[in-house]
Amino acid sequence: MSLNDPIADALNNLNNAENVAKSNCVLNYSKLLISILDVLKNEGYINNYKIIDSRPHKKIEVNLGGKINKCKAIKPRFAVKNNDFEKFEKSYLISRDVGLLVVSTTNGLMTHKDAKKLGLGGRLLAYIY
Repeated sequence: MSLNDPIADALNNLNNAENVAKSNCVLNYSKLLISILDVLKNEGYINNYKIIDSRPHKKIEVNLGGKINKCKAIKPRFAVKNNDFEKFEKSYLISRDVGLLVVSTTNGLMTHKDAKKLGLGGRLLAYIY
């Protein structure tokens, strides 16, 4: 059985594991998910992750830090210009300067704050706070 949206499934699993106060969560492997986890690790939402190379499918074990209140994928993946982030911040984040939007840009995945500093637009993938 294939997943329709593996990123949404992985973020849902992270959110559910945080809600029941688990310290670890196992996710299906995806290169895009690895990039999202790098952003979350740099921002301090997760402690660490490691790739488990078990046959026939790779898995990712995420060490949670207890700092995620909510994380979800954004569907549809809206295209955003560099000066239009504020409209989506109001829609998805609970307050100004609380949480972040994960954006896919031409320079790779980054937070909306970094994209604003660099003057880049992109596609919205997820939000977390």
